[in-house]
Amino acid sequence: MRTLHRVVPAPAELGLQLIGVPEGADLTLDLRLESVTEGVLVSGTVTGPVEGECGRCLTEIGYDLTVNIQELFAYEDSATDETTDEDEVGRLQDDMIDLEPTLRAEVVLALPVNPLCREDCPGLCPECGARWDELPEDHHHEQIDPRWAKLSKLTGSSGPDEPAEPAP
Repeated sequence: MRTLHRVVPAPAELGLQLIGVPEGADLTLDLRLESVTEGVLVSGTVTGPVEGECGRCLTEIGYDLTVNIQELFAYEDSATDETTDEDEVGRLQDDMIDLEPTLRAEVVLALPVNPLCREDCPGLCPECGARWDELPEDHHHEQIDPRWAKLSKLTGSSGPDEPAEPAP
């Protein structure tokens, strides 16, 4: 068994539409490589910064993400019942292990599809687009029922509760 601690730059496009690891950001790998019958078992953690925006209010968010990884990399010439060519098992190539596909899969699966700045984020006002957090408690927009809108032009009233002005 061998332990490995490395800091590597993040590959491009490591994330989802609203959130991800910035390209070139430092990813800290704390790994354990263990020789097993079928190949090399790599396990450990990957830690790195995550940046994006809230899916409700579009506020910038950022935090550190730690992901556990565990992947078996089969020996180049092995093809046993456990590691056939049809399996999606990574393989050692010239005694090297390509961790990027494993790292990419684990990090992307750990990211939220709809990231939030906080659990109870109220989002944006659907009428004016302002953040609900920044608006007064009594914020609202006058909405006229579209069925009454045409009548208000004729009568001068703005809704069913207002008395109509008499027509001349």
